[in-house]
Amino acid sequence: MSNNDILRTLRYTFHFHDHKMSEIFGFGGVNLFAEEVALWLKKEEDPDFKKLYDKDLAAFLNGFIILNRGLKGEEVPVPEKTLNNNLILRKLRIALNYKDEDMLAIFALRGFRISKHELSAFFRNPTQPQYRECKDQVLRNFLMGLQMKFRQKGD
Repeated sequence: MSNNDILRTLRYTFHFHDHKMSEIFGFGGVNLFAEEVALWLKKEEDPDFKKLYDKDLAAFLNGFIILNRGLKGEEVPVPEKTLNNNLILRKLRIALNYKDEDMLAIFALRGFRISKHELSAFFRNPTQPQYRECKDQVLRNFLMGLQMKFRQKGD
């Protein structure tokens, strides 16, 4: 999944308008105008489309964590320069304050079967033998499950 797809999906899922999106980026340490955020939300075919880089998505996810859970300590976390699906899934888990059972319930909404052991492998240190890379299919199913949970039919 592209960073732009992830941002678009989160915006839709949680009913964030452009100004709220720029506020969340601000929580993550990146100050933007709503118009700048709107360029990231456009489809790839649009001539005004702007690619969202890992560092900016990391800032948004950090801001999403701060929005939902508050600031830990006094300083805003520095956004990572590179992201992978494992880190994105971890940040969403933290932001939503989800435990394993909560995440498994989200996957179940999509009919995507995953065991608790498979899920925990995504959150392990990459140097551990039990670590597993989170594929696009897993992240996509989690995001779509969130959409099913937080969006009402007809929204």
